[in-house]
Amino acid sequence: MNQFVSAMDKMPKLVKILLALPALDIIWTIYRICRSADKKSVLGIVLGLIVLIVGIPFLWLIDIITLLVSNKVLWID
Repeated sequence: MNQFVSAMDKMPKLVKILLALPALDIIWTIYRICRSADKKSVLGIVLGLIVLIVGIPFLWLIDIITLLVSNKVLWID
């Protein structure tokens, strides 16, 4: 999982933004779960699974904005 997280962090900004589009945003949800698992954050894993199941409709927009501003997705870690 650590390799997946580091690979996602090293991607160019344009690729990250393309992966944040509504149909592909599930990749960032999996990234959040893996990131929380690497840090052994139970709260992060549970919230990541809830986001995966519920699929918060506006999360892709938040991801695009935070990627444009800070080049990383917003998460509780």
